Amino acid sequence: MPTTDDPTLIFEQERTRLVRLAYRMLGSFGEAEDVVQDAWLRWRYVDHAGVSSAGAFLSRTVTRLCLDVMKSARARRETYFGTWLPEPVAMAPDEASGDDLTLTLMLALERLSPLERAAFLLHDVFAVPLGEIAATLQREPPAVRQLAARARRHVQSARPRFPVDREEGTRIAKAFFEASATGDVAALRSMLADAVIVHSDGGGKVHAFPRPIIGIDKVMRMFEGAARKSWIQHAQKLQDLWIDGLPGYFSLEPGGTLQTVALDIQGGLIVGIYFTRNPDKLERMARLFGGAAAEHMPQ
Repeated sequence: MPTTDDPTLIFEQERTRLVRLAYRMLGSFGEAEDVVQDAWLRWRYVDHAGVSSAGAFLSRTVTRLCLDVMKSARARRETYFGTWLPEPVAMAPDEASGDDLTLTLMLALERLSPLERAAFLLHDVFAVPLGEIAATLQREPPAVRQLAARARRHVQSARPRFPVDREEGTRIAKAFFEASATGDVAALRSMLADAVIVHSDGGGKVHAFPRPIIGIDKVMRMFEGAARKSWIQHAQKLQDLWIDGLPGYFSLEPGGTLQTVALDIQGGLIVGIYFTRNPDKLERMARLFGGAAAEHMPQ
C-alpha cells in the first residue's frame, strides 16, 4: 500500500492542480495533460530525498515546461485560421472551478508575455509564494512582483465588477439556446447588450466567422440570416454547462457540427458570445458526453 512518502501517491495528489495550472498557461487541455505527463516522468527519476517541497518542485517543473511549449504555441497561433479560443473546459452548472479565471480573462492573458502570464497565474490565481515564483522563473523577487503587477493591470479590465450569479447565468443560457434553436430573433435581441461581440472558432475545419462580429445590429443580422437558412434552428442540446467560468451549453448543430457556446453576461445582458466549433478542441467534450457527440467526431 502507498504511504505519504510514496512518490506516485504524492504526484497523484498534485495532479489535478498541476493540470489546472498547465491549462491556464496554455489554453489547451490536451497540451496541459502532455506537460503534466512529462513532469511525472521527471518526478519519477528525481532524488526525492533532496526535495523539500513536492508541490513547489512540481509547480516549478510544470511552469518551465509550459514556458517551453508556449514558444511554439504562439507561433502556431500566428498562423491559426480565424479567431483562436481556448479549448473549452466545462463543468455542470452546480460545480465550482476552484478559481475565478473565466474564458474572457484567459483571452486577456493571451496578450501577456509568457513570463507575465506565469507570474500572474502563480501569484494571483494559485497563491504561490513570491520566493518560489522567483526561483521558478529564475528572476529576482522584485522583478517577479513587477511582472505580476503589470499582468494584473492588463487583465483588470476583463474582470467583471459583478460576476453573474450561477442561477441567473444558467437561466439566460437556457433562454439563449431556446431562442436560437427556434429562430426567435426578437427574444435573442432582448438578451443582447448594444456592444455585444460574437467570437467563433472553427480552426478552418468547420464553418465559423473568421473575425469577431461587433455590435447588436451586426450580430442580429447574423442571427436573422442563420435563422432564414436554418443554420442554428433545430439544434440538439447535449448538456447545460459552465465553460471556463461562463454559462453555456454543448450542442449538436444541424449538419452534425458540434459546438460549445459560452456567454459573457454583465448587468443581465449578454456582452460576449463564444462559439467553439473546431473539432480538434471538442474531442474531450465528446468523450465526456458520448452518445450523439461521439458519433459526430471525425475518426
